Amino acid sequence: MKYAIRILVLTSTLLPLLAAAQLGNGVVAQVPFEFTVANHVVPAGDWLVQWALPNTKGTVQIRNLSGKEGLFVPVLPDEAPKARKDCALVFHRYGQLYFLAGIATTGSHTIYRLRETKAEAELRARNMTAAEENIIASMK
Repeated sequence: MKYAIRILVLTSTLLPLLAAAQLGNGVVAQVPFEFTVANHVVPAGDWLVQWALPNTKGTVQIRNLSGKEGLFVPVLPDEAPKARKDCALVFHRYGQLYFLAGIATTGSHTIYRLRETKAEAELRARNMTAAEENIIASMK
């Protein structure tokens, strides 16, 4: 039992560190619609997602390259069943409303998940179904 607990603690500690290298210098994507991230509605455009600080792996900076919009958002690594063939920003879509839900990188089983916003939680509480949309991105 002690061995299992040690393995669990070690895995929990190392997983974010190993996953952190996946994001590299950042991911750039052209998002053709306005979307919600961290309870803020942001405009369509070219967006850069990168680690907020090189030694801080739990927070990303999401910045509009053509404007002055920028947010710091906490993320959590999550394991996907298959490695991705491309980089992508993952959105949940409810009709015409889009919510940034995650960041996926090429060749990785890790998806960096964002917390659900209040607005998205309200939509789910009304039994609305989300469609997942991926916007292909490139590594910076």
